[in-house]
Amino acid sequence: MECHIRYKTVIKEMAHTRHQSLVALFFILCSLFFSPARAQVGTWRTYMSYYEPQQIVKASNSLFVRASNGMYQYNLTDHSITTFDKTTGLNDTYITHIAWNQQAKRLIIIYQNSNIDLIDLSGNVTNISALYRKTMTEDKTIDSLTISSQYAYLYARFGIVKVDMQRAEISDTYTKNHPEYPTNLPISTVNADWDAYIETVRSLKPGGPKHNHFGLMKFMNNRLYTCNGDYDHAGAIQILADGEWTIYQDEGISAKTGVSYTGSYCIDVDPTDAGHIFAGSRNGLYEYRDGLFTNFYNNDNSPIEPYNGVDKEYTLVTGTMFDQEGSLWILNSSAPTKALIKYAGGQFTPYPHSELMKLNTGAFKNRSNAALSKMMTDSEGLTWFVNNNWVLPALYCYNTANDNIKAYETFVNQDGTTFTIGDGVRCIAEDKEKNLWIGTSKGLLMLERTEINNGGTNFTQVKVPRNDGTNYADYLLADIDITAAAIDGGNRKWFGTSGNGVYLISADNMTQVQHFTTENSTLLSNDIKAIAINDQTGEVFFGTANGLCSYVSDATQTSSEMTKDNVYAYPNPVTPDYTGLITIVGLSYQADVKIVSSSGKLIAQGKSNGGTFTWDGCDQSGNRVASGIYMATVATSSGDKGTVCKIAVIR
Repeated sequence: MECHIRYKTVIKEMAHTRHQSLVALFFILCSLFFSPARAQVGTWRTYMSYYEPQQIVKASNSLFVRASNGMYQYNLTDHSITTFDKTTGLNDTYITHIAWNQQAKRLIIIYQNSNIDLIDLSGNVTNISALYRKTMTEDKTIDSLTISSQYAYLYARFGIVKVDMQRAEISDTYTKNHPEYPTNLPISTVNADWDAYIETVRSLKPGGPKHNHFGLMKFMNNRLYTCNGDYDHAGAIQILADGEWTIYQDEGISAKTGVSYTGSYCIDVDPTDAGHIFAGSRNGLYEYRDGLFTNFYNNDNSPIEPYNGVDKEYTLVTGTMFDQEGSLWILNSSAPTKALIKYAGGQFTPYPHSELMKLNTGAFKNRSNAALSKMMTDSEGLTWFVNNNWVLPALYCYNTANDNIKAYETFVNQDGTTFTIGDGVRCIAEDKEKNLWIGTSKGLLMLERTEINNGGTNFTQVKVPRNDGTNYADYLLADIDITAAAIDGGNRKWFGTSGNGVYLISADNMTQVQHFTTENSTLLSNDIKAIAINDQTGEVFFGTANGLCSYVSDATQTSSEMTKDNVYAYPNPVTPDYTGLITIVGLSYQADVKIVSSSGKLIAQGKSNGGTFTWDGCDQSGNRVASGIYMATVATSSGDKGTVCKIAVIR
């Protein structure tokens, strides 16, 4: 017995000594290998609005607030605020009802699609998805609910759904011809705490943007510039920088302009002044400085025209773009006499082009095309934009130097087959090889740079081999409505869709690297409106039908040279509890990376995605490496040596 006790004591002392050594080593390594704090590759973030209170429900010492169809919890005792979204445990987006059940000590959350969550005061979430997943022809929309005992009775349009909130299950459903259809349930209010707490709620600042509409986004000047990108919502320009939102002035504008402040359709930023922005809208052109509205332009003071020459509420400015000289170019859709206008030095200059005046349908005769948009300048200085309209889907190349427009109105692929566009040309993006990717309602086209330079008009539909033993291949993302496109630092292509989520395609266009949907990720909606990428961090932003979210990818902008000042790894040191990817940034394009131990043994190797390389912390056999110092040796794709980055691992 004494030997057994002594043995245990020795082991305990050895463990204690080892623990102290590891702690000491940790603090030493922190000072030697400190790297800037960055989000872990593969993580998701959401940027939800909690601006507009819709329901207030008191539960014990907390208030649950449904706001802008999101939700947060306010602790009345310590005054803390906890926001909820798909990254923090909720199972869906767009909340339509909440109610507290005192007996079950749970809050019920009803979503627009009839999905159901239960959440307790500690933030534990339980999903009830049976109604959401049930296939039925009847309308499952839930219009109201009432709480009785441990149950919630949901008044759906097809009948009543009884939810047992203690057992977290649907216990019964009743249609109107059901013999036990409840007829004596009082329709209780689930917003009884509104009057008592609305002033408290209005004083709270849960953070986030003011609106959940992100139809157009641009990442510039280390800021994410956004607007709602459509005609239907109130004007909204929102800027994200260093985790903080700046909401541009949106009140008092209509009184100055005489028209509604509606539909911030497009924006661009003055290259000489990051605070100077122009926004095109449903009813004209707006100018802002440092977040404040300064000027408005329509047919009263500019060549910008209403669709019928009269109705100022429909003066469609659908494209804005600053060129390299600092002049602003404007697209005026459905206009009677012109579509293209330049604003420079305080003066407007119209550029009439018959190529853009082909809207002839219904009441529209000889007007500019209906949805001219998505202006961009490519790496060769050419300006591109689209007509995202079923009447004449088209792509345009405009040379601002000689005022020449080339219109692509028919689309023939490399095999001589005419490609049917469908409802419109949605988006454009230029890849690192200077090829243009064109998203349409019927799939993808690529216009190769050699074709552009040679004045050709043939498009490429990328063929992906099936690799099934046949010689067959399929067109890349054929028949999928491509609504947004962006290229990351590794020349990989991000494509947003209408109803199919987001696709990430490899640099050689042959491999589907990712396909994110609401079912397999925390993507907020499968309807993607816009994509923008922070090339410095690899964060990819998705403007969706239900708000803004992002994914931290493993590709960043490349560095022209790799030095000890710009090549670093994070997290560093790697602590015992960390199980994610170790990320090395500051690399050149397709850099060769080798991870070696202090004894020189090769642990892992590969090539960078743009300026980033990730290591899973395992050796080539898939085993987690032991504590120690590991060297990441890097070299350019041509074999020139770069630098050595040290990584400390503590197990």
